[in-house]
Amino acid sequence: MSNNHDTIQYESPTRRDYVKYGGAVVGGGLLAGCTGETSQESTTEAESTTETDTATDESYSVTMEPMGTVEFDEPPETWSAFLSTYGDMGIALGKADGLRGLWNPETMPTAFYDALPGVDISLENVTAIAEGGEFDKEVFYELDSDVHLIDPNWLGILNDDWTEDDADEVAANVGPFLGNYIRRRGDDWHDYQYYSLYEAFGVVAEAFDERERYEAFASVHDDAQETIDDSLPPAEERLTVGLVSVNSDFEAGSFYVYPVQGGNNHKQYRDLEMRGAFDDHIDGSYGEWDYEQFLQVDPDAIVFQYGFSHVSAAEFESRLETMREDPVGSQLSAVQNDRLYRGGGSYQGPIVNLFQTEAAARQFYPNAFGEWDGMDTLHAESLTLFDRQRIADIINGDI
Repeated sequence: MSNNHDTIQYESPTRRDYVKYGGAVVGGGLLAGCTGETSQESTTEAESTTETDTATDESYSVTMEPMGTVEFDEPPETWSAFLSTYGDMGIALGKADGLRGLWNPETMPTAFYDALPGVDISLENVTAIAEGGEFDKEVFYELDSDVHLIDPNWLGILNDDWTEDDADEVAANVGPFLGNYIRRRGDDWHDYQYYSLYEAFGVVAEAFDERERYEAFASVHDDAQETIDDSLPPAEERLTVGLVSVNSDFEAGSFYVYPVQGGNNHKQYRDLEMRGAFDDHIDGSYGEWDYEQFLQVDPDAIVFQYGFSHVSAAEFESRLETMREDPVGSQLSAVQNDRLYRGGGSYQGPIVNLFQTEAAARQFYPNAFGEWDGMDTLHAESLTLFDRQRIADIINGDI
């Protein structure tokens, strides 16, 4: 692992005595969850929220796998997140000003924040933790965050040089880790409890002492889901939808395709009871298909994942034009019927999830939820799945 800051000294005792790990961390190791000793069935939702530290009136603790129990003497003021899932959680809780680092701030779907009245979110001064997909441990010292909303085990998947000792060192000398990789279920390296979006969000809210904001968000989410359940057309009237990565090689005709998965990455599609066109044709979490395989399934509509975050409108249209001009791609029903849509990303927090769910609802079921008219639809004042002003008020503290 490269070291670009040899002058940094690691000192003991810790620089943040007010944030520390509690006794629930197995054997003192931060990555204890990897041992597989904690199962999802044995960890209740109540155990995954707040435990009161009786040492002082002000201190408190929260619990999440794989870290165990993390103790706070006061709410963190500065924070970093690797995945935008947790970045979006912190922003939802009104903590945008304290955000210091993200994996890649440029891939945050900020157009969603722009659609909220009176909400001004700038990521201009947020540091990219992973340049070109790589990261160095020293970045955590540079950012000097009170808490890292990151699953430390996920860092080990990204960087072979990252070890349990590195995680323990950063937690002791800078600030603790608090996060669980909730994107998808079933990864071989993740043998500890998974969390739903709102279970993980609830833990983060407790860490920031923002339970009221969390409950307000959960109420909006529940109301939106109730509207969906009451408005969905019968199953036989729903389109089949193919999930395809917008980062596929359109020129070469090579596409990453997905079934609808468990986990947070496809939450909006499961909530909308989407008929995944590829679900019975892919063994695993994804496939790599050419146009001929595409045409054999021939979904009614195609949604391009990461379309909101990884490409501009012009770039997206250019890729669609490549598909339309291909002699086989042009035969797809979704191409001929103009049912090609920019889709959501896999790393969605509570704000992004609400917008991505509404976008998909309009794309799949326009008769029930209103026509989708591109990104301008985000600013619609009628037929919205949730109240933009209410979300803005929660973020701004008017709960």
